[in-house]
Amino acid sequence: MSELLLCTDMDRTIIPNGAQREDANARPRFRAFCALPEVSLVYVSGRDRVLVEQAINEYDLPQPNYVISDVGTRIYYCNGAQWREIAEWQAEIAPDWLGRSYQQVNELLQDIDELRLQEDSKQNNCKLSYYLDLDVDHKDVKNRMQHRLAVADIAANLIWSIDEPAGIGLLDVLPRSASKLHAIRFLQHYLEPKVAETKSLETERQNRESRELIFAGDSGNDFEVLVSGIDSVLVNNASSELKLLVSQTVDANGNGENLYIAEADCSLGMNGNYAAGVLQGVVHFMPEFLNYLKST
Repeated sequence: MSELLLCTDMDRTIIPNGAQREDANARPRFRAFCALPEVSLVYVSGRDRVLVEQAINEYDLPQPNYVISDVGTRIYYCNGAQWREIAEWQAEIAPDWLGRSYQQVNELLQDIDELRLQEDSKQNNCKLSYYLDLDVDHKDVKNRMQHRLAVADIAANLIWSIDEPAGIGLLDVLPRSASKLHAIRFLQHYLEPKVAETKSLETERQNRESRELIFAGDSGNDFEVLVSGIDSVLVNNASSELKLLVSQTVDANGNGENLYIAEADCSLGMNGNYAAGVLQGVVHFMPEFLNYLKST
């Protein structure tokens, strides 16, 4: 059976914290599937390490093999409770900021009144994060920020999202190359066989040339990966607007065969929301797992 590198967003993709109903069998089947030796699980999240671990415990999620966290600015190798940051990733993206720290980048933006700096725990060497009230024109703020950063030759990627439970906007300033797509591609190549730093990582990296890669997501900040040509799953609880936009984009790009949009009824007998949709997509791209998932 082929090996699978399963990369999935967390909130509202495998975490059922959206408005739609979760299928009762979804997470137990997802946990069982991720325990298979053929599956390496990667969480791709805007959450930091503390919040990722909190979600794993709160929602009884399977332990990952890798975590891409902090809006794509950190990558960890995970072995149970032991997490080791893959330092090569930050070395890859840091040049976009010309050696500046997040504090120095913040100095360029601190007179933009609408921005409120997030807590120190939410910042890192390649991530500068602000709160923004929802009644503020975030596009206008982003345009002013981009102009200020461009004048300073800072190559930046500005990510807007909404913390729905808290009712607040989040605006992250990242190195331009610190995207989910770039991080996933980096990890994919990082896992190709080569001399490893540790014995456990050496085991992880053996015989990976034929490993399949599947990504699953639910929202606009997953868009770049969903339309990239990577085999991707859009879970059923995603908005109809996003489903339409992603479908139109992959058709225009010629990547239609690389996208699966989960449905309310399929061969697994689940509603396609959250983890149920992820498993539907796995079966679509790798039907050799169908019999196993039907039996769980």
